[in-house]
Amino acid sequence: MIDIHEKNPTDRTAIAVGRVCMNQSAIDALVEGRLPKGDPLAAARLAGIMAAKRTPELIPLCHPIPISFCDLSFDIDQESGVVAITATARAHAATGVEMEALTAVVVAALTIHDMCKAIDPGVEIQTVHLLRKSGGKAGTWERRENS
Repeated sequence: MIDIHEKNPTDRTAIAVGRVCMNQSAIDALVEGRLPKGDPLAAARLAGIMAAKRTPELIPLCHPIPISFCDLSFDIDQESGVVAITATARAHAATGVEMEALTAVVVAALTIHDMCKAIDPGVEIQTVHLLRKSGGKAGTWERRENS
């Protein structure tokens, strides 16, 4: 584990994104509220927030930090069968919240997969990555289109 005890706490923010792709039957059932397990987006939002708070229990050597904010948003493209997930995490800490934001996206995506797999067993989780982070000595980093 990296020693962070001499680092000054600063306001930290991380934004991560990912996509869940499914067939037309599954995305239609999601949009129309016809999935057997209920509303996957409501469940995914809660699962993502809960996962962000428990990131140090899931990722070895990840520092426990006091998360002050975590939220997830979803954008559905029914025509292409894609649910885009965005997670934002914030903290005032000596280390960043990138792992928390990424964990929130992954667990939200897994929740959507679990709730849609009865209709489409081929649901895919794609392109999970950090979009932006700010705070700390390194300042702000933002993903360029092709990086």
